[in-house]
Amino acid sequence: MSWLGAGIGAGIGMMFGGPIGAALGAWIGSSFSSGLQRVTGAAGKLNRDGAQAVFIVTLFSMLAKMAKADGQVSRAEVRFIEDFMENNLRLSAEDRKQAIKIFQNAKSDKYSIYDYAAQYRQLVHNQAMREMVYRVLFAVAHADGELHASEEEILRRIPEYLGLHASIFAAMQGEFERGAPASSAASLEQHYAVLDCTPETSDRDLKLAYRRKAAEFHPDKIASKGLPEEFMRHAEDQMKSVTVAYDTIVEARKRKAAATT
Repeated sequence: MSWLGAGIGAGIGMMFGGPIGAALGAWIGSSFSSGLQRVTGAAGKLNRDGAQAVFIVTLFSMLAKMAKADGQVSRAEVRFIEDFMENNLRLSAEDRKQAIKIFQNAKSDKYSIYDYAAQYRQLVHNQAMREMVYRVLFAVAHADGELHASEEEILRRIPEYLGLHASIFAAMQGEFERGAPASSAASLEQHYAVLDCTPETSDRDLKLAYRRKAAEFHPDKIASKGLPEEFMRHAEDQMKSVTVAYDTIVEARKRKAAATT
């Protein structure tokens, strides 16, 4: 499936401007030219193909910035990205070449990873999509088995630019330390962080937060917003984290209530 090429129109870079527009323009210069109308609807908004193209260009540009954060791109990071392209995104050979071009261009462009994050937040209003980007950045930062200080700084700072709650760092760190979505063994604090809640959140508001998160990460909704179908496993992982977090908090509150009666 060559959705990478199908999603790009010749004028899309000029339509956006900024770091994402520049990255799209650099890519389009030697790749695809299928017309702006293929990525936008009647009102000039991104359609599904366009959203996918913006997602992949933004993601690989930000991955380049993260991989370079400690001064060099390690072999482990390269292997992770190659595996990610083949097994998670299932890109064709041609699309892998184009994704690598995006990555290489971003390594030396004038923009920071925060510039990309801030513009992506403006373009993509679905929080789940932005959390997916953060999840992959977290994975590449841990690819060599060591979280360097410069990488940790990015992971702690960038939620603000992506429009995510600062507590997502603690929640994701708990996941990666266990090599799986947040389990019942994670701390209660991490479970609250997954739902963007605190121990002071009422039962009613906790349930509302759970429903909101579950809706954001429903695979059908993610796909409709432009995430490739091949990437649904990441949405499913997050759905599991949300459900485990809610169930664990509810049980903890029941035990606390029983102990005080």
